[in-house]
Amino acid sequence: MRSPRTRLAVPATLLPALSLLLVACQPQATQAPTTSPAAAATAAPAAAPVDLVARGEYLVRIAGCNDCHTAAYAENQGKVPKEQWLTGSPLGFHGPWGTTYASNLRLRMQDFSEDEWLAYSANLRTRPIMPDFAVRDMTEEDRRALYRFIRGLGPAGSPAPAALPPGQTPPLPHMALVLPPPPADAAGAHAPNAH
Repeated sequence: MRSPRTRLAVPATLLPALSLLLVACQPQATQAPTTSPAAAATAAPAAAPVDLVARGEYLVRIAGCNDCHTAAYAENQGKVPKEQWLTGSPLGFHGPWGTTYASNLRLRMQDFSEDEWLAYSANLRTRPIMPDFAVRDMTEEDRRALYRFIRGLGPAGSPAPAALPPGQTPPLPHMALVLPPPPADAAGAHAPNAH
């Protein structure tokens, strides 16, 4: 006759600790030799190369390039086919500097090799209202990405209208930027610039 076995009741809260204890009691496998940090760094897979054309398209979308350089882009909430992007705009920006027009970047990029564009864009100085400082502040890789994307679109459209000098009234359509006159001091003379 067999003797009755007694069952040991283990509270559920102790089961995780018991599992860890059982694992710890198992014979340890021998560890493979570790590699030095230098060897591990060279063995690490290289980061995937950046798709500069896709990066350029992304930058054109988020940096506002289309807002001025693609006709009717803002009015259509960005719903303009890519084939029509960056061909310039007939909308003039009129202010104390005269009137400027957003250039046809697809034609303009045909004038540059990639290296020429990188040198030009690193020192870009334009008329208002173009935020040339934003392009100058981009990394070289971002400016290269812009070039590859825009150049890859190919030439299209016609050149933008020529800039007009101050004092000349531009044809429609144009956006007039009217600045208030400088404040006058008590004697009626204009106050000096407080910068």
